[in-house]
Amino acid sequence: MRIIVLGAAAGGGLPQWNCGCDNCNAARAGRIPAMTQSSVAVSADGRSWAILNASPDIRAQLAATPALHPTGLRDMPLRSVLVTNGDIDHVAGLLTLRESQAFALYATPAIHDVLAANPMLGALRADLVARQPVALDQAVAIAPGLTATLFAVPGKVPLYQEGAVVETGLVGETTVGVELTANGRRALYIPGCADLPGWLTDRIAGADLLMFDGTLWDDDEMIRLGLGQKTGRRMGHMPVVRTLAELKDVPVGRRVFVHMNNSNPLADPASIETREAKASGWQIGRDGMEITL
Repeated sequence: MRIIVLGAAAGGGLPQWNCGCDNCNAARAGRIPAMTQSSVAVSADGRSWAILNASPDIRAQLAATPALHPTGLRDMPLRSVLVTNGDIDHVAGLLTLRESQAFALYATPAIHDVLAANPMLGALRADLVARQPVALDQAVAIAPGLTATLFAVPGKVPLYQEGAVVETGLVGETTVGVELTANGRRALYIPGCADLPGWLTDRIAGADLLMFDGTLWDDDEMIRLGLGQKTGRRMGHMPVVRTLAELKDVPVGRRVFVHMNNSNPLADPASIETREAKASGWQIGRDGMEITL
């Protein structure tokens, strides 16, 4: 199984266009790596690819990834796109993929309902883009030799669907993780997760690779830095400090944080927090990172 991290950042990327925090200024100046928004590409054979989450930066991500370049006038190695929730940073890139290109679009029925309710996404031609509903815990082939199984993880509805009361620990079709299998290998992609109940930890155990939600280092990060009024929990993300503790003794082959907010000290390769995460056996996802299992 070959995996390419197309984008390692959370919504807004790094630098975020309207942010003057230390990380964003450092990324603009080239002192730390810039990151585009959350997406990965996966293949079982290196020729046919599936993309997990279509970020708003997908055009630049495709251009920066030779394995995903056209192989003919309109021939692409892209076979499918799978989205793990309806968040803007995971679905807005679908509008970039509207240009008469055939691929399959996989999501839970609930997420497909969200997409169908947006008239702009009608630009994805129904005769070319097959919208494939996938039930939870049902394996489906998303590229030759590559199987995906969607499973519920604690989360919440997308920001644009929030009402007066927001439940941040919903478990159902709204927020899912992806279990990928190919050639005897198993990888988990969980870019958004609000909690780690025992049943989820059990599912993670034994994986060859875990790509996990690294949005915030600690729960009040945004508030403490003066960048927002929401905790990580309110945004549907558990902090990295909890993840390090709760997955410390869970057997996993490789561990990679993805979906990191611009405020997260993990964005800085030289930070104390980055060194702490690495000492705990984690890698920090970066744009262009390639993993072969």
